[in-house]
Amino acid sequence: MVDLNIISAVLGPVSTNCYTVSNVQTKDTVIIDPADSGDHLVAMIEDQVLVPKAILLTHGHFDHCMAVPRLKEAYPEIEVILGKDDVELLKDPMRNLSLPFTGEAFSLEVDRTVENGEVLDILGTKMQCIQVPGHTPGGMCYYFPEQHLLFDGDTLFAGSVGRTDFPGGSQDALMSGIRNRLLTLPEETLVFPGHDRATTIEREIAENMYL
Repeated sequence: MVDLNIISAVLGPVSTNCYTVSNVQTKDTVIIDPADSGDHLVAMIEDQVLVPKAILLTHGHFDHCMAVPRLKEAYPEIEVILGKDDVELLKDPMRNLSLPFTGEAFSLEVDRTVENGEVLDILGTKMQCIQVPGHTPGGMCYYFPEQHLLFDGDTLFAGSVGRTDFPGGSQDALMSGIRNRLLTLPEETLVFPGHDRATTIEREIAENMYL
């Protein structure tokens, strides 16, 4: 089994979790939801001697991707990946919430889109794309089955679930996706959400009052 190293940082105006996930041996790295503070992330990557390969966006809201332009400037070959059903949302400053929340328009285009069930091999180990709409139409969770690690953005939180009152949101879709696509993962799966603390599938099955 490939050993992975996870570094987390809480960044941006709404305290978003950004993660780097690296192959311990090769230093190949994916950056998940680079929320803000691009200079800080570049410095961290250089300090750790990481090799950035891709930026994985769990969804298209501004607070999960504000550092992408700086990372693309530092690493021009890095690939920005997003669920295909959030592409238009990410381009729209109203729907990606940058204009309503900050008063400034921010939009972004990606290099590659993924769909539910697609399997990526960026770090020398399989990573499964699990689409769970509801918070946004194209919300994408990234699951490493060998290591039982899930990065799920604003889908499932410790003791809570994502908001569904933003453009494109659906409570029915969110709850159905969580129950049928996330809670069916192995109970020992570690869940790294977009905000607040990490949890496990087992804990959320047992304790999450929304489920």
